[in-house]
Amino acid sequence: MSAGAQLTVTDMRRATRHPVEHNVIGEHRRLGDVHMHIVNLSAHGFMVAGDLEISRGERVTIRLPEVGRIEAHMIWANEGRAGFQFERIIRLDDFMRMIDKLQPNPRLRKTR
Repeated sequence: MSAGAQLTVTDMRRATRHPVEHNVIGEHRRLGDVHMHIVNLSAHGFMVAGDLEISRGERVTIRLPEVGRIEAHMIWANEGRAGFQFERIIRLDDFMRMIDKLQPNPRLRKTR
């Protein structure tokens, strides 16, 4: 019988993603400032569009409205897109306020 948590990165990918168009400057240990274009967000992470000089497992720190500075590490990269997982889960109330600021068009917001 197996023991331990059953949650995997794949399971967390099922979290609701919200479409956004948000540019941030990430702080990277080796590269310094990294310009990133976030195209969707969840409470667990985000996806960016565009090529990055970052490899899987590397970390960046970004600043998001309502959340402030938060660290994330790259989980995957493929064909000009990359997925990052936050080091901590964003609290629901902070997350919803952030989405309201980043996605002002209510028709594009997910139903609550």
